[in-house]
Amino acid sequence: MLVLSRQRDESIIIGDNVQITVVDIRGDKVRLGIEAPAEISVHRKEVFDAIQRENRKAAGLSADEVPAAAPAKRSARSRAGR
Repeated sequence: MLVLSRQRDESIIIGDNVQITVVDIRGDKVRLGIEAPAEISVHRKEVFDAIQRENRKAAGLSADEVPAAAPAKRSARSRAGR
């Protein structure tokens, strides 16, 4: 795992087209802004895990029967903040 220190309004770049910016810091919470192409899904980890569980459940498979799959497409709501 790469660990970086950033201050408010500083960014990191992932690949050629994903930028993550520290938008705000309040106490122990950090707000991040993520700019990514629409074809790249962006989810909070707990949402991604829930999507994967539901996909496995719908397929009638257990967690060890399905390899990690690409996350579902971003919803209209998550794109609205772009």
